Amino acid sequence: MSTDVGTQAESPGTESLRTVLIAFAANVAIAIAKTVAALITSSASMVAEAAHSWADAGNEIFLMIADRKGSRHRDASHPLGYGRDSYVWSMFAAFGLFTAGAVVSIMHGVQELSGDEPGGHYLINYIVLGIAFVLEGTSFLQAFRQARGSARQTGDGTLEFVLSTSNPTLRAVFFEDSAAMIGLVIAGTGIAVHQITGSHIADAIGSILIGILLAVVAIVLINRNRKFLLGEAISPELKNAILTELLSHHDIDRITYLHVEFVGPSRVFLVAAVDLAGNLREDDLSIHLRRIEHELEERDAVEEAVLTLATKDETSLTVTAQAGR
Repeated sequence: MSTDVGTQAESPGTESLRTVLIAFAANVAIAIAKTVAALITSSASMVAEAAHSWADAGNEIFLMIADRKGSRHRDASHPLGYGRDSYVWSMFAAFGLFTAGAVVSIMHGVQELSGDEPGGHYLINYIVLGIAFVLEGTSFLQAFRQARGSARQTGDGTLEFVLSTSNPTLRAVFFEDSAAMIGLVIAGTGIAVHQITGSHIADAIGSILIGILLAVVAIVLINRNRKFLLGEAISPELKNAILTELLSHHDIDRITYLHVEFVGPSRVFLVAAVDLAGNLREDDLSIHLRRIEHELEERDAVEEAVLTLATKDETSLTVTAQAGR
């Protein structure tokens, strides 16, 4: 449709794949470095960070599968396409972040609270964390640029857009990279306090805090994917944009019913009751309805459009004013 449909789920093709590939390459390199550092230093926070990065790297594979599976065209067995498959595979990625990242980090941190780790090799930890911050920052900037560019088209804030977008790949990478950078700060702080005080408690607490952070991010991602699988309601802004465009069609006088739901990234299912211009015969009405449906379905954002005739006693829909817009 108009700008809002496309940008609500900003084209999930090439740019989203590039975002995932950059995140995957960064996470694999970081995970290897953190694992080596964790083995040498026995730092609880570094163990948590290694688990975090391996979980993120595994999640990127799920996200690449989500992109590929969700982009398949509709067929007889799936008349509304395979777009929702993107949310299924993104849900797997979020569960992976929760189990392989959050649970491992919290459990290891709790175990280390009762331990007596002397610490050491702090410089190795700081070097690895510094390199990781640069690589994670590079991956985050790619996700941020993609999100900010799309958010500008909708007039939303970047974070608001990422939370509402129908593109689960962008949302996952954005939040995972954000959590990764915050986790690095937590890990660095825990290790520094351990070095200064000689107490391993701060390092163990750092591991627990990283696990809690990952759990919160995973729950947010799981909940957003769940809502899109159930059928996420479109925003008032998006409904206005679609209604405005339909009413601008020369064959449509008014609209009395409009239902639009996402069936995948950047893909919607549209149902509307319309009053056609003029006084056409029944056969002509059917022809005009089918023609308008086909015109709508030629747009990349519309998976399927179903139009029916409005009755005279039904109230016409109008574009509503949006506060702050």
